[in-house]
Amino acid sequence: MSFTFKRVMHELRRRKLTVRATQRVTPEMLRVTFAGDDLRNFTSAAPDDHIKLFIVQENGDVVSRDYTPRRFDTGERTLDVDFALHDAGPATRWALAAKPGDTLEVGGPKGSRVMEGEPDWWLLVGDETALPAIGRTIEEAPAGTKVISLAAVTSEANEQHFETRAQYEAHWVHRPAERADDPQPFLDALAKLALPEGDGFVWIAAEAHVTRAVRDYMRGERKRPPSAVKATGYWIKGRADASEKFED
Repeated sequence: MSFTFKRVMHELRRRKLTVRATQRVTPEMLRVTFAGDDLRNFTSAAPDDHIKLFIVQENGDVVSRDYTPRRFDTGERTLDVDFALHDAGPATRWALAAKPGDTLEVGGPKGSRVMEGEPDWWLLVGDETALPAIGRTIEEAPAGTKVISLAAVTSEANEQHFETRAQYEAHWVHRPAERADDPQPFLDALAKLALPEGDGFVWIAAEAHVTRAVRDYMRGERKRPPSAVKATGYWIKGRADASEKFED
């Protein structure tokens, strides 16, 4: 294959950050921009990295939730985190109430899975929770790289548009939020999707049942080798703060 992966570890520390601004990217995606001197040496080497947000509850308990560092600038010392407003969990509630001047502790990333080399093409498949990583991958892709995305949202108003130097092809699936654990809309769309020739890489992240079904389809029906598919269940319907990794 024309690409491999290596694990890069980072200094693990907590950073106390201040909310600079909030913005509705779409009706169901909220972006919070953090700032602070602690970001001067912030490192995130892969678009699907995760940081931990430490949310203080009303009773004083602290819970942590994993989120993608959507965009960061160590010179400006800013960090954007996007929140999919698909549930009423503690991080979502915090983000909806956040205002400039609020503070939050952020930890990580602990490490990055860094690609060495370049595939001939990328296929990015995911739901709303995966859009931060999908968007960052598209925006950071080298000029001319073939990138295809297939993402599920509830309506056209929640589709996102990304600035990129890549040769980018976007496909959107619209389905209601209550069907977020149903893989069929993805499978129907994938069955109609023509993939390029060559050595491609497939990245999948969604509700765990969806992720498993899409992974199995790409390996089985589309004959993609396991080493060319990365699949993660970012969340599990009915289970708070749960995820599932699919590792060979």
